[in-house]
Amino acid sequence: MSGASPRTSPVPSRLVDEDLERRRFRVHRSSMTNQQVFKTERERIFGHSWLYVGHESEVRNPGDYVRRPVGGRPVFMARGAKSGKIGVFHNSCTHRGAAVCRKDSGNAQTFQCFYHAWTFDTEGNLVGVPDRGAYGGGLDMSELGLARPPRVDSYRGFVFLSYDPEIMDLPAYLAGAKEYIDLVVDGASGAVEILKGTHEYGMEANWKLLVENSIDGYHALAVHATYFQYLAALGTSLEGGITGVGRSLGNGHAVVEGDAPWGRPIANWEPSFGEDARGEIERIRAGLVDRHGEEQAYRMANTSRNLLIYPNLIINDIMAVTVRTFMPVAPGRTEITAWQLAPENEMPLLRERRLDNFLTFLGPGGFATPDDLEALESCQTGFDSGGVEWNDVSRGMARSPKDTDEEQMRAFWRRWAEQMHGDRDEHEEAL
Repeated sequence: MSGASPRTSPVPSRLVDEDLERRRFRVHRSSMTNQQVFKTERERIFGHSWLYVGHESEVRNPGDYVRRPVGGRPVFMARGAKSGKIGVFHNSCTHRGAAVCRKDSGNAQTFQCFYHAWTFDTEGNLVGVPDRGAYGGGLDMSELGLARPPRVDSYRGFVFLSYDPEIMDLPAYLAGAKEYIDLVVDGASGAVEILKGTHEYGMEANWKLLVENSIDGYHALAVHATYFQYLAALGTSLEGGITGVGRSLGNGHAVVEGDAPWGRPIANWEPSFGEDARGEIERIRAGLVDRHGEEQAYRMANTSRNLLIYPNLIINDIMAVTVRTFMPVAPGRTEITAWQLAPENEMPLLRERRLDNFLTFLGPGGFATPDDLEALESCQTGFDSGGVEWNDVSRGMARSPKDTDEEQMRAFWRRWAEQMHGDRDEHEEAL
């Protein structure tokens, strides 16, 4: 007996099936396994969205830079030594293509291509060419600066790029997600920074499974039971459990928001922080109330939120603030990077607690991440077995959505389907 594998089997004309009358929402499993779907995503999703590059605090001083792949392409971000402005550049020499930025981060006055020693300043200008006279008068250095992505912009210190010159402006693209970025930044008194050090790891599963998992409240108590037992052992009150809501924020963005039963070093003191931190936390809380009012201060300090900025940026504002991106390198392989965001000039004791939370729950070896990855890789293995064609994402369609429902996931899938299938006539052979 023989048959096509899930990776090569025919792909239906529509990968997302929504039937409002039957209150049914399904996603075809070939969206997680098919090589052509993966290739089309790279062009239609990552080539036509705003993608997170980094945070302005990572390049605080003139000449500071960070390099990383964004949307599967090598770029770097630098603060110009002369202008003080942040620029984002393709990491490719305009001579013959080799990388010009060869370290992940640092401070430099120039970037020199190791292949033929063409040299560029931190503004992206070509400033040095060995034996320039060999070109006679035919080398116009002003035309040979580093290439920039067509669109670069920032919101509250978060820098984004897009490879689509016609994309809508960033504020319009962020839509309702702006409110939640504001909660994160204003909750840290308006001044935040990315701390040094990253988590870099991978999973043998499709990237969209991590999107779902990051805004899924349904799995938390079952998958992360050990962590909640750990919190209870520390004296953290879990009375009332976790309650919240899932929301679509427009343009594929989504959030789950709810009460936070765990200790958060923002402005919500609990005994596990120790008496030494009580006065500082109460002072921070009073400042939030003065600036934003009691209701908004409560949201910042006493609620948590997992925010998806479509397609692949997650801001987890829970027991710590984690900024996480991920990129598919194959239908069943995803590379993940995460950073810790924190208030500037934070009290050392609170910073220590924040970093401990970053590692203890959200780190690659913490309570949550290994459990999540095991679950997602198990799903991917299940897809490869075949037999079942569709995933069900219908939970909550018959009621106002809770954080344990799937409206926030449906928001992602609707935008994904729109981008993947929006130009069927023009790209009829793509899928």
